[in-house]
Amino acid sequence: MDDPALQALFLPFLDGTLSPPARLAFLRARNGQGLQQFRSVFSRVSIVAEQSFRPFADALPLAGVDVGAQVQGRFEAVLLLPPRQRGEARELLAHALDCAMPGALVVASVANNEGARSIESDFAALAGPLSTLSKHKCRVFWTRVDATHVDAALAQRWTDDAAPRAIADGRFISRPGVFAWDRIDSASALLAAHLPADLAGRGADLGAGYGYLASEVLARCAQVDALDLFEAEARALDLARVNLPAAAASHARSPALRYFWHDVTQGLPHRYDFIVTNPPFHQGRADEPELGRRFIRVAAQSLHPHGRLLLVANRHLPYEQTLQQSFARTRVLADAHGFKVIDAQEPRP
Repeated sequence: MDDPALQALFLPFLDGTLSPPARLAFLRARNGQGLQQFRSVFSRVSIVAEQSFRPFADALPLAGVDVGAQVQGRFEAVLLLPPRQRGEARELLAHALDCAMPGALVVASVANNEGARSIESDFAALAGPLSTLSKHKCRVFWTRVDATHVDAALAQRWTDDAAPRAIADGRFISRPGVFAWDRIDSASALLAAHLPADLAGRGADLGAGYGYLASEVLARCAQVDALDLFEAEARALDLARVNLPAAAASHARSPALRYFWHDVTQGLPHRYDFIVTNPPFHQGRADEPELGRRFIRVAAQSLHPHGRLLLVANRHLPYEQTLQQSFARTRVLADAHGFKVIDAQEPRP
């Protein structure tokens, strides 16, 4: 995909303004043209990447980059692509300083329409004076870590502000940066309100987030024997692991729970009696209906012949044709507040 922030991040190195060390850390790393150009010029530089979003993590080894959920140790240079959510971005800025040796270079890139000026201002408040470059409708800013300029108290406050916390009157633990992190998503709530009580057997929640919809399945459906949660964002899945066990323990059948850090668009490893999902439909800020359509097709491929898909989507999204191609029977269970809940049964071969 087009990734101007990634391309801009490496410009100070490619134009000779900055020189990379032999080994660097790359936080919220992504693969793409900018990284590949950097690798072609600086092939001997070792890059250790951190990426919790599975599709991006899976792509990084293709560029010869070692990747994990979190980097270990300290580095002579730290590169980062801060996210749009400001609390999460502030935590990442503080984390970048933790990964940096004294005097290390820290470089960040943010698209203008993703809050570049605000995040640059935050970084200056945290780390002191910055150098800045504008290119590709992005801002790249960097500094060398100087302990006399770093506001350690601010870094700690931002780290604490982004830590997991109770939401929804204490029902769940969540944190900034996770989808609908500080509330119960209204689309998921509509689907939960229309879950058929007779869902039974082994089920899956695709794009499970911090676990709200899965918890509602356990609360409303007494015949569930097992439930698998699939989520591409490891930070969200870690929260689900905290949020779900109590709901399973109070269920009549104590259903087994399994958690998969997984890109649903690549297919599922198991087959199910039912699947529930509130599929993603954004790539950055742009609508990307093909994501939701792919979730529907994967669900159909992963259900038993008499399996059932319960899906919620924004009313304007064009999923009907894909549903009709993938299932013998579909019906709308609810249409309210801009969302529609669809019950699709009998997946086509």
